[in-house]
Amino acid sequence: MKVILLKDVKAQGKNGDIVEVSDGYARNYLFPNNLAKPATATALNSIKIAKEAEVRRRKIEHDEAVELCKKLAGLTVTVKIKTGANGKLFGALNTAAVSDALKEMGIELDKKKIVIAEPIKSLGRYTLTIKPFAEVSGKLNVNVVAE
Repeated sequence: MKVILLKDVKAQGKNGDIVEVSDGYARNYLFPNNLAKPATATALNSIKIAKEAEVRRRKIEHDEAVELCKKLAGLTVTVKIKTGANGKLFGALNTAAVSDALKEMGIELDKKKIVIAEPIKSLGRYTLTIKPFAEVSGKLNVNVVAE
């Protein structure tokens, strides 16, 4: 019997996969536990449409990420942070501070998408990596100044 998995099932497949299983396994385990549904023509068509929509959505996100990287490539963000003597920072510059500085400039970028290779503990200019999408990365110039 062909079924469409609604959740990941060990040794069978992942959510959305169409797999062939025995009739008893499907009727006695998969269907009662809402792990799968029968692979009818309408269900197969809805899965196909959902996958096409997912591909389109990912393409749009990819294009937006590329545009964001191009926009940020020539931009320098100034982050004001508290410092002690000799220009040393209290702690280190974190991604949240960079994200907040970008928000003030009108650019939305989640702090999880900013990568700081090594801790920044002094004032100056630095180049950070941003990864707004899985296969897309870019550079962001950051100027750390005293508050």
